Amino acid sequence: MQRNLLDYFKITLKGMAMGAADVVPGVSGGTIAFISGIYEELIATIGGVKIELFSTWKNEGFKSMWKELNGNFIIALFAGILVSIFTLMRLANYLLENHPVLIWSFFFGLVLSSIWFVAKQIPKWNFKIVLALILGAALAYYIVSLPPMHTSSSYLFIFFSGALAICAMILPGISGAFILVLLGAYKSITEAVHDFDFKTIASFGIGAVIGLLSFSRLLKWLFEHYGNITLAALTGFIAGSLPKIWPWKEVLESATFGEKKVVLKEATVLPWNFEGDPQTLWAILLMIAGFLLILILESVATLNSDSANAAN
Repeated sequence: MQRNLLDYFKITLKGMAMGAADVVPGVSGGTIAFISGIYEELIATIGGVKIELFSTWKNEGFKSMWKELNGNFIIALFAGILVSIFTLMRLANYLLENHPVLIWSFFFGLVLSSIWFVAKQIPKWNFKIVLALILGAALAYYIVSLPPMHTSSSYLFIFFSGALAICAMILPGISGAFILVLLGAYKSITEAVHDFDFKTIASFGIGAVIGLLSFSRLLKWLFEHYGNITLAALTGFIAGSLPKIWPWKEVLESATFGEKKVVLKEATVLPWNFEGDPQTLWAILLMIAGFLLILILESVATLNSDSANAAN
């Protein structure tokens, strides 16, 4: 695929959107990748990272290796993710702390629209595809309903926590931060980063790399052999995670890790049963804005694609 500088700039912007989602507990960067149309390329690129690339470098040169790696895509995307994480984290935390109903309403509309967007990629529906959608939704709903486990600080536990959390980050619907909370590893990881505990950080990082490479290969294989069923399962996964980002919630249990308060257990309520100002009108307007944003992005993407095809 031939790309120019503008194309890579657009990929960087998509990476920034993914990074912004990753700093919001309950929203997955994988969902944003799906919405923006780069999910399958992301999975294929990560799944294509293998030891044989060094042989390509040795025999055919760095340029051939870099092309096979899809290196420009990786650099553009992850540059956007890192920029977003370091620049938008404070803004995201501020909005979640001071305007939670409004920010969750926007994300709810965004993710609701993404369900429609992903589902319509499936050209023909049948019993197997509907079953995959239902099972995906049930699994996601079960995961977001789980109570957190007791924490552990062993390096082996941190290793497996990293592997599972990174899988969630590239799986639409479930956030990696939420998986860490469920596993009871959130406190250990955040404290390790705060205290510069490099052994714990390294254990988590190694687990994350191995988990990312392994899980992306599985997803790549599923897309190649069971594309429509995989899309249906992922659609269900996104749908099943909707209760996690419902704007009106009642906090049943929470914990404070350093200066950060993390909700451990909560229940969804209707606006009129919400304790506090439900901000119903603004919330509904932001839901609609989030929903329409996906439609606008899809229209722009379709227009660009048609223009590119006409030029060719």
